[in-house]
Amino acid sequence: MEYTALYRKFRPMTFKEIVGQEHITTTLKNQIIADRVGHAYLFTGCRGCGKTSSAKVLSRAVNCLNPKDGEPCNECEICKSALEGSLTDIVEMDAASNNSVDDIRAIRDEVNFLPTLAKYRVYIIDEVHMLSTGAFNALLKTLEEPPKHVKFILATTEPQKLPATILSRCQRFDFKRISDVDISKNLEKVCKECNIQYSNGALNLIAELSEGAMRDALSILERCMQSEDLNITEEKVKELVGIPKLEYIYGIVKSILNYNIDDGLKICDNIILEGKDLSNFLWEIIKYIRDIMILKTTKNVSNIYSNDDKAKMQELVNTVEKDRLLNIIYTLSELENELKWSTQKNIIFQVGIMKLCSKENASLAERVVALEDKINNGKIEVKTIKQESKIQTSTLNVQNVEKPKEKTVQKDIKGEDFWNNVISKLKEERKAVLYSNLNNTKAVLLDDMTVGIQFLNGLNSFGKAVIERPENINEIRKLVSMECGKDMKIKIISEDKPKQESGNKLDLGININYIDE
Repeated sequence: MEYTALYRKFRPMTFKEIVGQEHITTTLKNQIIADRVGHAYLFTGCRGCGKTSSAKVLSRAVNCLNPKDGEPCNECEICKSALEGSLTDIVEMDAASNNSVDDIRAIRDEVNFLPTLAKYRVYIIDEVHMLSTGAFNALLKTLEEPPKHVKFILATTEPQKLPATILSRCQRFDFKRISDVDISKNLEKVCKECNIQYSNGALNLIAELSEGAMRDALSILERCMQSEDLNITEEKVKELVGIPKLEYIYGIVKSILNYNIDDGLKICDNIILEGKDLSNFLWEIIKYIRDIMILKTTKNVSNIYSNDDKAKMQELVNTVEKDRLLNIIYTLSELENELKWSTQKNIIFQVGIMKLCSKENASLAERVVALEDKINNGKIEVKTIKQESKIQTSTLNVQNVEKPKEKTVQKDIKGEDFWNNVISKLKEERKAVLYSNLNNTKAVLLDDMTVGIQFLNGLNSFGKAVIERPENINEIRKLVSMECGKDMKIKIISEDKPKQESGNKLDLGININYIDE
């Protein structure tokens, strides 16, 4: 007997069997019961969420000889012929491979003929966004006013690519991403019917990996069933999908948070030697750090983690701030993009992890937090002093400080267009983080060689840390120099007037003496 893939074998036969789309199936059943079925439908949503299955069920339901509460009986002559694929009145067309004007013209000519057996001739056009412009134009009139015996069901994952003239002629139904809970329940039902042993952790992991697509979940489950041992465990799923062991992910995150380069490099070497996909590994690290952030914020975490794993995550939560977790996620995302275009993925990956594990590359926000911790723990003695004769250390009495001399009145450079051009170029180059932080700023001329950036609404620690990254400062300086026609320097101003600096040291108005540990 010919083998059938799981997602085909367990394809929903009625609206009731379609998982997670009750808001749509209920409406369709009510339309069938009230005999108010439209002439054109548009089903949109992510892959594997039930669009094509719903279209098939709807095509049978409108033609069924014995419908029951809006559901097809799947037992009458029409339903059986449709299920066997021998009913010529239900036409399924893949627009990805039949996207020409001639293909649509063939449909336009066919709609004039009455159905052979069924009540309606139903056309299911999958991936309809792949049709050419000419094909869409050829379909317009037929879609707007088809013969009474014709129904159209269009399905697509990218509705934004459809012309507005097509969208306005259809009843649109947006299929949502299926929840992990619903996917796990359906997988459990499939496993019981196929006499497969499983663990709840394995099914939960498959549900999360499927990203809301039931078809993907069934495909992963099918891969796990191919081995001799029909007991599906979490370890087997990770091995088949290529997910690194959780201990590697935990170890690399711990190394980053503790600035431990040696341990981080050892884990990198193990991952490379085992032949794991580095992009997948980076994605797993990002998800793990996201879960740590969720745990820190809401005290909740995904059920895919065991109690021991949750305890380890809680230890990491107690050692890190949310701002740093965000910064790590941004850095890892940039590293992931670099890997896509690099021919030396191993080197780029190792260097990126080393950079994250290095204290020298810690952001300003992280250094400020570390300084506050040392002050609170008594490792730094802080005492104010009166201003006396000149001292070699960087000390200053805030009450006796002389007001800095007013500099030359700051002037806008070349009007608003100058700075708007710089901001626009950042947007065009897709520097989203940098663009968003500079969106509400103003550029002023401090001297002939220096441009100041004013933050009219103030500047928080995270935003300042992002902008002060060397690569970001260099990017801004490059664009400003191009606009000015000469090499310019950049200065960050968080208020209307720049604060006076004392060399390269921070002017706090206090004397900081470090106590040797």
